[in-house]
Amino acid sequence: MYFRLWCLILIGVLSGCASFAPPRAENCLIEGLICAEEAKVERVTLQKLLDLPQPRQKAVVAVYDLADLTGQRKPSDKMALFSTAVTQGADNYLIQALRRAGDGEWFVVVERSGLGNLTKERQLIKSTRTTYDGEKGNTLKPILFAGLIIEGGIVSFESDLITGGNGFRMRGLGTVNQYRIDEVTVALRVVLVQTGEIILNTTVSKRILSAGVGRDIFRFIDIEVEPTLVEVETGYTRTEAVGFATRSAIETAVYELVKEGIEKELWDFDYKQLNNKTK
Repeated sequence: MYFRLWCLILIGVLSGCASFAPPRAENCLIEGLICAEEAKVERVTLQKLLDLPQPRQKAVVAVYDLADLTGQRKPSDKMALFSTAVTQGADNYLIQALRRAGDGEWFVVVERSGLGNLTKERQLIKSTRTTYDGEKGNTLKPILFAGLIIEGGIVSFESDLITGGNGFRMRGLGTVNQYRIDEVTVALRVVLVQTGEIILNTTVSKRILSAGVGRDIFRFIDIEVEPTLVEVETGYTRTEAVGFATRSAIETAVYELVKEGIEKELWDFDYKQLNNKTK
């Protein structure tokens, strides 16, 4: 009788563990179990971008698109999914990275993906002012043009680049640990509008780590003469988001473009002062 009660308690505890796995910071003490605090995720790539030395003048750049060129679908162990493996809005990440470079002192980004809507709105303003105020009422400033175009794409997504794990089972008790590494690659280039020349180009890869932990009990227990099968499983998985990895890769690519441009003295930058600091 006591043995049966002990088995039921064990099943309840393991089932409860599965319900709150992976542990969160607010559940640091549950039924006497100490849970690990959830780690904060910070992008080192963003800080490097913010810490760039400031130029003498901002460069006006245009971003039309940053397309998904991988053709990859979201990976699955059971079936092919229709969802894409990487984000379809990577141009938004690129625009934000450009606007935050050097704490916002490196680039002026002009609108191009919604240029049709912008042109229609400006035409509406122009026609309305002309109707009510005459030709002199049209004081709309010209659209700012870009000297540089920054374009490129997400060129590859390698799923299951590296896989592995380990496991152990003894007398019906076992544990399994598995991991998988994927990789996303982003390519960016800077085009000089006046000549069409590609003056800067870079390719950056970011690895994505996924890990899973599983524990189980599989035993035949003799309860009141009749053998009874007891099977309990618990575990959790943790995956670095593909969007996070893509964003980090884009920020690194922008950082590399700026750094390469400084080395080639392509930006409006105080190179003499920089050389004095490095001496």
